[in-house]
Amino acid sequence: MSSIRKLINDPLKVADELVEGLVEAYNGECVHVGQRSLALKNIPDNKVALLVGGGSGHEPIYHGLVGRNLADGAACGDIFAAPPPDIVLEATQAVNRGNGVLYLYGNYAGDVMNFDMGAELAEDDEGIDVRTVLIWDDVCSAPPTQKHKRRGIAGLVPIVKLAGAASQEAKTLNELEAAAKKAVLHTRSVGVSMSPGSIPATGKPTFEIDEDKIGLGMGIHGEPGVSEIPMTTADELTPMMLDLIFKDFEDDEEIEALKEGDEVLFFVNSLGSTTMMECLIALRKAKELLTAKGLKVYDVMVGPLVTCQEMAGISFSITKMDDELKRYWDAPCQSVCFSKMEGRYGG
Repeated sequence: MSSIRKLINDPLKVADELVEGLVEAYNGECVHVGQRSLALKNIPDNKVALLVGGGSGHEPIYHGLVGRNLADGAACGDIFAAPPPDIVLEATQAVNRGNGVLYLYGNYAGDVMNFDMGAELAEDDEGIDVRTVLIWDDVCSAPPTQKHKRRGIAGLVPIVKLAGAASQEAKTLNELEAAAKKAVLHTRSVGVSMSPGSIPATGKPTFEIDEDKIGLGMGIHGEPGVSEIPMTTADELTPMMLDLIFKDFEDDEEIEALKEGDEVLFFVNSLGSTTMMECLIALRKAKELLTAKGLKVYDVMVGPLVTCQEMAGISFSITKMDDELKRYWDAPCQSVCFSKMEGRYGG
C-alpha cells in the first residue's frame, strides 16, 4: 500500500507542532504548558480542576476539549501514544488551584501507567490531591462484568462535557469524581471501521481490513472488535450497532436497562474520513429505531470529534440521561473544537 500524503513538516514533530497550532487557535484563552500540554488562562482560585489527556492524532479530542465549562487543561502525548509522566505533571501543576485535580481519560494501559506516575509525582512533590476516573464506554471490548478492561472511545466527548459542567459546581474533589463516574456509567458506545487511518511518521496504515469487510466493534486505533462482517448498507448496519448497546444496558447489573420513556443523548461520530452525509444517513435510521423502542432523544451530536486520521468508520454513543446529567448537559460550553449553546436543540 502506498504511503498516505499529509501536509506536515518533520514527521517526528507533528504532535508538538499541532499543539502549538491549537494554542494559537485558542487565541489567548489557553497557554502552552511545558513540553506538550495546554491549560486555560483564567481558572478560578479554589476550583476543582479537570484534566484530560491522551495521545495526539485523534483531533479534536482530547486537547480540543479544553475550554469554558469543559476541561481546564490537557496533557498531550505523541501520535497515538500516552503522554509521559513529566508531561502529565506539568499539566497537573498548570491547572491546580489548590482544591484537587481530577484526571479523566480513556482506559488504555499506557495512559493508565503514565497518568498514575504523574499523579504520584504531583502528590509527592507538590502535595496536589489527584483522583482518576477512567472512561470505558466501548461495549465491544469487554463484557459488563469486566468494564474495567474496556477501551475509551467516542463516548468520552459527552462524558468530558458533562464532567466539565459538573466541575463548575463541585465544591470538593469527591463531588466531581462522583459526577464523572456517573457520566461514565451512563454512557455506552460501539464503533465500526471500513478502512484504516495512518501514522504520520511512517505514512503506513494503522491496521488492515479487506475492502469488502466492516470491522464491527473495532477500536479507534483499529483494535479488534466482535467480528468482521460483509460490507452492508447504513440501514442494515445501524440496528446491529444499536442492539449491542441496548444489550449492554440490559446485561449490566449496575444500571437499569433502557426502557420506554427513558431520555438519551445520542452521538454519531465520524472516525475521520466518513462524511457528514454518511453520518446523517445513519442518524435518521438510528432515530427511527430509538423512537420505536420508546426512547426519547434528549439531544443529538453528530460529526468528527473522535478521529484516527483518515480512518473510515463511525461510532454510536448513548448516554442515559437523568435530571442531574441533563442539567450538566444544558450548560453552555465553548472550546476551539467543541461548543454548544445553552439548552439543547429543540429545547
